[in-house]
Amino acid sequence: MKAVIRKLQDAVRIHPLEEGGNKTGVPCVTIYRFTAENVPMPRTENPYLYLVLDGALRLYAPSGIMDYMTGQYFISKIDTPLSGTVLSFSEYQDFLALAVEFTVHDAITTVLDLDNDLTEKIMGEKLSGQDMSISDGAVIQAVYRLVSAPGQSIPSEFMRRNMMREVMYYILCGSCGKQLLQSIAAGQAKEMYEANSWIKENFRDAFTIENLAEQRNMSVSLFHQKFKRAVGMGPVQCQKKLRLTEVRRLMLDEGKNVTEAAIEVGYESLSQCIRDYRKMFGSAPKEDILNIQKQLKK
Repeated sequence: MKAVIRKLQDAVRIHPLEEGGNKTGVPCVTIYRFTAENVPMPRTENPYLYLVLDGALRLYAPSGIMDYMTGQYFISKIDTPLSGTVLSFSEYQDFLALAVEFTVHDAITTVLDLDNDLTEKIMGEKLSGQDMSISDGAVIQAVYRLVSAPGQSIPSEFMRRNMMREVMYYILCGSCGKQLLQSIAAGQAKEMYEANSWIKENFRDAFTIENLAEQRNMSVSLFHQKFKRAVGMGPVQCQKKLRLTEVRRLMLDEGKNVTEAAIEVGYESLSQCIRDYRKMFGSAPKEDILNIQKQLKK
């Protein structure tokens, strides 16, 4: 694994890299380089594989704090944070990552060709940890072959599809496989991605479900139903989770107290914020932050 990551790093660093996203000769591949601690996630309607190439990244999501070291990857899903924080920079004093964008069609066509028992094993979590670890390693190798295509470009759509199928196969057999299958099965609609992206960018502001539904020419009940089916929660609950996750980050990373953090994310009532926080994270804000700090020091 380390040898493949090193080859990937070398293949990427031979090119002059600007701050932020850098397009490559492979249309679906973007290289990201950052020298600041705050790292924005890719803005795309399609799913993507995000591989940390050099450095370490921390993401804050409603489900918890997730750290990704060099050689680890995640698959974007609808609640992927808009940004992360660099935990450590490379020896070149930068953070390097690579994103491989794919379409739902890429994923579906691969799933349809899987053996029936393999799909069942993935969904039933019956693949061994060792098998998934091997597949995760194979994902990195497949990405390397994609990036190191002759002439740094893929000559045809036929070649792109088949190279992506290899990447998709190993993703499905790896640690993110079940998550990806569930995402496909959910039938997440484009307009729900757009609505959720808008909420993620504007969660500090007040909004109404009526307004979101009207923008998409839907009734309130239909919009709420489709949004909940795609995201797993209603729009207001989504906003609340985003606000509380940001409160947690502000207190943990920037040392703000709960009052300052609550005001910054849009809460008008401090007591309501504390009640919501306790309900979501299981303890009061100050107690929760102290517990996290103790865990991080271990």
